[in-house]
Amino acid sequence: MNIQIIKKNGKKEYVILPYDEFLKVQEELDDYENLCCLRESKKAEQQAPTIGFEELKNELSIRSKK
Repeated sequence: MNIQIIKKNGKKEYVILPYDEFLKVQEELDDYENLCCLRESKKAEQQAPTIGFEELKNELSIRSKK
């Protein structure tokens, strides 16, 4: 990563990076946020009732015959 760090009073204050690298960082942060939301949703739905694939196929075939 090609960055420049600007210091103020000897402390790191700002970072400058090329725009394309900024976009990559932003995309990674978006992906991370989406992953966190997915994990949160998965945890919230952990106790939700489920059915197996075969049961779903049977249910759908019964509905389509009506």
